[in-house]
Amino acid sequence: MTEHDLEEYSHALVADIQAMADAEGGSIPNTFTQRVLEILGEAGVATDSALAYHSSRGLEIYGYGLPEDGSGLDLYTTDFNLTPLSSKLTKAEADKLFRRLFAFLNKHRTIRSSQEDNTDVHDMCLGVEKALAHVPKIRLFLLSNRAATSVAPPPREFQGIPVTHELWDLERLYRHETSGTIGEPIKVTFDNPLPCLAAHSDEPNYSVVLAVVPGRQLAELYKEHRTRLLELNVRSFLQTRGSVNKGIRETLLNAPHRFLAYNNGVTATASDVDFVTDSAGTPIAIRSMTGLQIVNGGQTTASLHHVLTRDKRDLDGVHVQMKLTIVDPSHLSEIVPRISRYSNTQNKVTLVDFSSNHEFHVAFERVSRSLWAPAAGDGGQETRWFYERARGQYTDESAEHKTRAAKAKFKLITPPRQRFSKSDLATFVNSWEQLPYWVSRGAQKNFAHFMERIEKSDPIVDAQYCKRAIATALLFQSADRIARSHLAGSHKRLITTYTVARLSLATGKRIDLDRIWNEQGTTDALDEALDEICPLVMKTVISGDRHVSEWAKRADCWDEVSRIPWTLSTPLINELVDVPSEIISPESGEPDTAEAAVEEIPSENWQALTDWAREGRILRPADRQLADRVAQRLLQGRRVVGAQARQALDIYEEAMRQGFHPSAVGLDHEM
Repeated sequence: MTEHDLEEYSHALVADIQAMADAEGGSIPNTFTQRVLEILGEAGVATDSALAYHSSRGLEIYGYGLPEDGSGLDLYTTDFNLTPLSSKLTKAEADKLFRRLFAFLNKHRTIRSSQEDNTDVHDMCLGVEKALAHVPKIRLFLLSNRAATSVAPPPREFQGIPVTHELWDLERLYRHETSGTIGEPIKVTFDNPLPCLAAHSDEPNYSVVLAVVPGRQLAELYKEHRTRLLELNVRSFLQTRGSVNKGIRETLLNAPHRFLAYNNGVTATASDVDFVTDSAGTPIAIRSMTGLQIVNGGQTTASLHHVLTRDKRDLDGVHVQMKLTIVDPSHLSEIVPRISRYSNTQNKVTLVDFSSNHEFHVAFERVSRSLWAPAAGDGGQETRWFYERARGQYTDESAEHKTRAAKAKFKLITPPRQRFSKSDLATFVNSWEQLPYWVSRGAQKNFAHFMERIEKSDPIVDAQYCKRAIATALLFQSADRIARSHLAGSHKRLITTYTVARLSLATGKRIDLDRIWNEQGTTDALDEALDEICPLVMKTVISGDRHVSEWAKRADCWDEVSRIPWTLSTPLINELVDVPSEIISPESGEPDTAEAAVEEIPSENWQALTDWAREGRILRPADRQLADRVAQRLLQGRRVVGAQARQALDIYEEAMRQGFHPSAVGLDHEM
C-alpha cells in the first residue's frame, strides 16, 4: 500500500458515502456505517447486523449484530470525517469512543424504557438484553475513515463475558477492500529510447527484439516492482548461497565492465511495445513496454538490485543483454513456459518449478498475496499467507527487510508457518478432494495429477477460491498435529492425508471452509472428529505385513479407508453447510443467479415486505433493514450483489413462508 493509493481510496470513499447518503436520504455517518457493515458482512467478519443510532451523555452507538447462531454480540460505533487525511485517529480519541460504546451495555435497559416499542433502538435494546443471557463473547467495533495511530485496546469483561475491541480504520478498510484484487501490468517508459535490433519472424503471435539494458535501470525496475517483475519466472531470487549468484555478485563488485561478456543476460516478455522506427518502419529503439515480465534471468536482475542497494555500488558501466519477446496476451500461457524451459540452464529446475508460470499459479499468487487473514485470538494482528509460487520467494522478500525490527515485523505479519508452496497446495487440495493415494505417491506425481485436474476444470481463482484453498491448509495442519499426537511417526504425512480425506468424505465436503478461514483455525467439533478418525485410519493404513508406503499409494487403500465405520457427532453436523465446497471445480455461478432473482422482484414488493415485517414485528431487525435497503436500491436503479443478494432472497422466502403475499397486481413470482 502506497501513500498515494491510500489517499485516492480515502477521497473515493468520502465521495461515495456522500453520494449514497444523498441518494438514500440518510445521514453521512449512518451511511458510512452501513457501507462498512456490508463489507464486513460479505467477508463473514460481522453478520446479521442492523443500524440503530442512539446518543446520550457518555454514550454513543450506531448499530449492533446478533448472529443467528448465537455465537456472540457485536456493537458498532463510528468516527467519520469529511477530510480524513487532515488528522489521524489518536489513541485517546479511539479509547473514548470505545468507552462510549461500552457504556451502552450498562445502560441499555434504561434506554429501552424510554423508547417507543416499534423503533430500531428499542429492538436493539431488547435484542441485546436477551443476548447477554447466553452469548459467549462481545465484540466492540470502531469504524473510522481516518488512519489510527494505535491498535485497539486490550480485552476486558462485562458481567463475566469476554469483551474484545475491533478497530477498523482507513488503512484496514483499504487493505480489506483491495484484498483479492489483481495488480496492473507493469509499464516501463525509457526517457532515452533503448536501441534495439529486431529479429525477423513470420510468426503472428510473437516477435523478438534484442537490446542492451543499463544495469542500474534493471536494478531500479526490480526495486520498484520487486517480485511482480518475476511473476512468470520459474523461480525467484535464491539469494547469494548458490555458486551462480555468488559469481554474479563477484563480477559486479570486481569486474563490472566485463559483466556483459560474462553474464547470459535476461529473457523478457511484454504484451505491447512502442518502438521508434526508421524510414522503412523497422524498429530501432524501444520507447516503452507494457506487461513486462522477466521469465529467465531473475537471479541476474535481483543480484543487480542487491549490489545497488546493499553493497552501495552505482553499477556505472554495467550493461545486460536482453532478449525481448512481444507475445500476444492470449498466448502467454503457451509460449512463456517453453521460453523458460528451453533457456533455463542455470540451476536444476523440477516439474513443479516449470509450472510456476502457469496462469493458475500466477493468479493464485496475486490474489492470495493481497489477502489479509483475520486476526486469530485476541491479539488483533492480521496476517498474510505467503504462496511461494517460485522457489526462494519467501527468503528473497524477507531479505529485503534490512533491519532486525523490519525483519521481525515481516515475520509477524507473514509468519513462516503460513508459507506454502505449489506442491503443498496440491497436497492440501487433493487431500480435501479425497485423493490421498495420489498425495502418498510423492510431491512430483501428486502435483502432476493436481495440474491435470486444474487444466480440465479451469477454476476461477478469486478471493473466495484462495480463502477456501487456504482453509484446506488449516484443516490439513490440524490433522497433522493430531496425527503427531497419535504417534504416527514416519508415516505421519500418509496418515494425515488419509484422515483429511476420510473426514471430507464423511461430511460430503460440507465442512464450513469459510468459517475456518475467518477463524484461522478448525473448530472443536472438527478437532474431535479428526482425533476420532486418525487412529482408525492408522489401523487400516499401517496394520498388517504390507509395505506401508506402497500400500498407501494404491486406490485399494483409499477404498478400505473410505469404508471405515464412523458417525458424525451432533455438534459437527450442526456446523455443516448446505453446499459442498469443490476446490478443483469451477464456481457454480450462484451469485449471478441470486442477483438476477432479486432484480426480478419489483422494488414495491420489497418495500411491501419491509412494511409488513415492521408492522407485524415478524422478521429480525437486521432482515427488515436489509429488505428496506434492497427496495431503495432497486428503486434507484442500483444493483444488489454477492452475499447480500443471496441473503435477501432467503429473507423473501422466509417472509413468504410466514404469510407475506406480494402486493403488486399480476405478479406471478415463484421462489
